[in-house]
Amino acid sequence: MITISRLYDDYEAASRAVDELERAGISHDDISLVASNADGWYDKDGTLRRVVDRDRDPVTGRIDRDRDGIDDRTEGATTGAGIGAALGGTAGLLAGLGMLAIPGLGPIVAAGWLVSMAAVGAAGGVTGGIIGALTQSGVSEDEAHAYAEGVRRGGTLVTARVPDGDQARYEAILDRSAVDIRDRATHYQSSGWNRFDANASPYSAEEIRRERLTYRTPVN
Repeated sequence: MITISRLYDDYEAASRAVDELERAGISHDDISLVASNADGWYDKDGTLRRVVDRDRDPVTGRIDRDRDGIDDRTEGATTGAGIGAALGGTAGLLAGLGMLAIPGLGPIVAAGWLVSMAAVGAAGGVTGGIIGALTQSGVSEDEAHAYAEGVRRGGTLVTARVPDGDQARYEAILDRSAVDIRDRATHYQSSGWNRFDANASPYSAEEIRRERLTYRTPVN
C-alpha cells in the first residue's frame, strides 16, 4: 500500500473525491478527510450548513447513505481520537464525520485513520500532530507542512492508502479538483510562510475568506 494525499479548497470537492474513491474500490478504512471548520459550515449536531446533501430525505430530513433506516449522523458522529473507531460499520467515510480541534489547525471536521493518528500524536506531544501523522504515513515533510497549512487556511485534506500497482488510477481520481500543492506552498512562501506552526493562531472565518480570494484567477 502507498499513501496519497491531496488538498482541496472546499469540502464539496473533497467529498466528491472521497465518494469516487469508495466507488472505485477503496475501503473507507483506508481514507481520511480533514477539513477546516473555521467558518462554521458544519454544526456540532452534524448539520452541513453550506452543503446540499443529495441523500437527505426531503420529508424527514434524515441522511441515510447506507440505507439502513438510521440517520448516518447519529451512527457516525463522534469526536477526538475516537473518530476512526466510528467507521467500522458499512457506512461510507463521510457518515463518520465529527468535530474536534488539533493544535495549529483550530476547529476541524474529520474522519478516518489519519485524524486518529494526528489526535493521538497531538495529545502525546508529537510535533504538529498532523505533521507526524502525515510523515509517518509516507508523505514528505515539505508536503506535510504545506498540507497542514492548507487546512489551517480553510482547505480540506484527503489522504488514502491505495495498492501500489493502482497508484496512478487513484491519483487521477484525486487530481480532478485538487490544488497543486507545490504551487500553493510557493504562494504561502510569498507572504513569508516557511513551515506549519502548531502554536500559530488558527485562521478566522474572515481571514479564510480573504485567503480564498487570492487563489482566484483574474478574469481578463
